[in-house]
Amino acid sequence: MKINTALILCAGYGKRLNPITLDVPKPLLEINNVTMLEKCIQLIKDLGIKKILINTFYLKDHFPKFLKYKNFDINIEIIEDGKEILDTGGGILNLINHSNENDFIIFNPDTLWTKEHLIEIEEMEEFYFSKNLNNILLLVNKNLSFDKNLKGDFNLKNNLIDKELDKNYVYTGCQILSKKLFLNETIKKFSIAKIWQELIDSRDLYGYKSKQNFYHLTNLEIFKKLKGL
Repeated sequence: MKINTALILCAGYGKRLNPITLDVPKPLLEINNVTMLEKCIQLIKDLGIKKILINTFYLKDHFPKFLKYKNFDINIEIIEDGKEILDTGGGILNLINHSNENDFIIFNPDTLWTKEHLIEIEEMEEFYFSKNLNNILLLVNKNLSFDKNLKGDFNLKNNLIDKELDKNYVYTGCQILSKKLFLNETIKKFSIAKIWQELIDSRDLYGYKSKQNFYHLTNLEIFKKLKGL
């Protein structure tokens, strides 16, 4: 089996990167003259995915202009959050309601995605389908994070995620989720962490370990350092 549709979450305010995100949405910030969003789209194309759905809210008018200018060779549709920002959970639900697919790969474009992620994401997808899962998160050991102040989110053992003990793993911003996880949810503002916690409570949240160095736009200081690499 193969995932055909990717989601990119682009609705956030990017407040931790103020003042530069007062005028430019975080996904359109550039590193080495390439936007974070473009790096994400290129990885999705390399994965052989056919369609991308992008949600927008803050500085939303920037995105259609950018996509028209770049004219990416892939089907991309923008879905606005609406009158209020929906956060990660509500934003994902709003996006998947615009698709007939059942499984989606979801990206946060504030991670610096590269071709080095390609093989392990393909392996994660294969694991997802071979084990008949409804979720899997790409995690990385916090020791591989460029931002050494970043604290861990989770533990990972035998591909099961929990929040006990040391929390040595960080969420990279890539996950695969099934539409069935949202059957009891309505479109409103809520974090995907709500669904993650419910899955942890039932010992049903899965993870896949990334071995790549983790570069993430945590804040303005880290962004400036990444631009200087």
